[in-house]
Amino acid sequence: MTADPSVNALHGSSPFPPIAEYAFLSDCEATALIAPSGNVEWLCLPRMDSPSVFAAILDRGAGGFRFGPADMRVPAARRYLPGTMILETSWGTPTGWIIVRDLLLVGPWHHHEELSHTHRRAPTDYDASHVLLRTARCVSGEAQVTLGCEPMFDYGRIPARWSYTDRGYHQGVARAAGQSLELRLTTDLRLGFEAGRATARTLLKEGDTRFCALSWTVHEPPYTFAEAYERLVWTAHHWQHWLARGNFPDHHWRSYLERSALTLKGLTFAPTGALIAAATTSLPETPGGSRNWDYRYSWIRDSTLALWGLYTLGFDWEADDFFWFIADVAERDEELQVMYGVDGERELTEHVLDHLHGYEGARPVRIGNNAYQHRQNDVWGAVLDSFYIHTRSRDRLDERIWPILKRQVESAIRHWQEPDRGIWEVRGEPRHFTSSKIMCWVAIDRGTRLALLREEFELATRWQAIADEIHADVCANGVSERGVFKQHYDTDALDASLLLVSLVHFLPPSDPRVRATVLAIADELTADDLVLRYRTECTDDGMSGEEGTFTICSFWLVSALVDIGEYTRARRLCERVLSFASALGLYAEEIDPVTGRHLGNFPQAFTHLALINAVIHIIRAEREQFTATAWPT
Repeated sequence: MTADPSVNALHGSSPFPPIAEYAFLSDCEATALIAPSGNVEWLCLPRMDSPSVFAAILDRGAGGFRFGPADMRVPAARRYLPGTMILETSWGTPTGWIIVRDLLLVGPWHHHEELSHTHRRAPTDYDASHVLLRTARCVSGEAQVTLGCEPMFDYGRIPARWSYTDRGYHQGVARAAGQSLELRLTTDLRLGFEAGRATARTLLKEGDTRFCALSWTVHEPPYTFAEAYERLVWTAHHWQHWLARGNFPDHHWRSYLERSALTLKGLTFAPTGALIAAATTSLPETPGGSRNWDYRYSWIRDSTLALWGLYTLGFDWEADDFFWFIADVAERDEELQVMYGVDGERELTEHVLDHLHGYEGARPVRIGNNAYQHRQNDVWGAVLDSFYIHTRSRDRLDERIWPILKRQVESAIRHWQEPDRGIWEVRGEPRHFTSSKIMCWVAIDRGTRLALLREEFELATRWQAIADEIHADVCANGVSERGVFKQHYDTDALDASLLLVSLVHFLPPSDPRVRATVLAIADELTADDLVLRYRTECTDDGMSGEEGTFTICSFWLVSALVDIGEYTRARRLCERVLSFASALGLYAEEIDPVTGRHLGNFPQAFTHLALINAVIHIIRAEREQFTATAWPT
């Protein structure tokens, strides 16, 4: 009989690191997760949503790449180099100290003689180098360093075969039958091959350095430590210069905003501007549970928060790129989907990978996501609010956008009276979800405002009348007898999505129904102050089992509490949720409020977007309070 993996985890015997202990790397085309042991346990190539080559995070035999001290798995310290996506791990061994740095290289734009086959956004001064670089330096004493690289192609199904190149012991190539992807491992160590594993070992003494670089395209890796270090510095400066473009308040929570901005940038697929929901698939929402989904896709619903957050922090270029990705798919498709692939792919058919054990035994392991087929009526509100935010940042409405906008508003008008699966993509029966009706109102309200901007007065009048009809319908059917907004028209159950009532300006924060809803969610839909999406026992979501608190909803509650004037309570909650950040400043989708354990896919874009919104709400409220109480000049 197999032991319950969640019990093993609680007793510290799980072979899987806690989700929050993974470090996140990105070059804005590929992403990687690195365990505290120094093992790369998640890397999909050549894109964020491609099949994995390292997937030990889902099965300990599905491929990994470790570089670090021999016979040690627990580092002394880990951090990101300030302002970067470069991981630095310090190791104290019985005989000496070494520092390992890991990064996905970024370099100057390299398509000088030919056009890029992937980029649809305007080229910048930089581009992904398609190289995972790892360096080691002995800073005192001496220490044995080992390398073990064992790729498993196609989500752990196909082992690699290694062979030497003309660089002798210093470079190997990993190939597999039926796979077009080839991996080159270049190093100043001497490589050997054991079945599908490349290995090396050396003794580093004080001042000694070594490097290894895994590359997967024709672009050259570094061939010496000096070259590796130079490219590391270039990458570090790239991230620091990018971050310096931002507009961050001088506040003691600034570091959370900066790490969130870097994480969102890292979750952006630069060639198209798409923002993926998370870097991983099938990390469980409950230990050992079945709520395991593939989040390596771009959800349209994220667009409003993404554009608000990016514009607020001063990253207009990234906001524009994501906006044009949305515009591309909205222009192409008669009916807008809930989600798309990073290059705008429509079909994201879901499959179960039965051969993988799952993180701590949580199964099924899924790739693809059938939610792309769901009817979610909130999608039009997200798109129209995105268009509205973008237009306000420009004071004009692009001529290409107007026909797209009109079509989306008309879709919202046609479908707003129909049931759907709601913002949370429940897999039970479609319902008349209140938040979906509100987002249809958002679509038509924003469309009306933009029509007025274009002086399309007749159209604006017609749309305004329909928006008023939806508003009245929601207020009549979406509010319980006690004056609280409810999950859908046929229940009195609460839903955290209704925290958006004031945040999307459906009603002003002073409205008693808004205040009652925010306080009801704060008091009744929480576990140790952290917010649940809904009570699973009260919601037909088509799944069994429970889930943790949704961190995005906790940050939404912070913003909503500020809106209704509950500043002290909002700040206390914000401090609590920020305290659950990983040691590297990252968040998964959910948090167990008792243990603080992170659950679900990681790192989660939606969580970091909501963090930005909540923290900015708190900071603005602080400044307003200071202004109100300051001595007159």
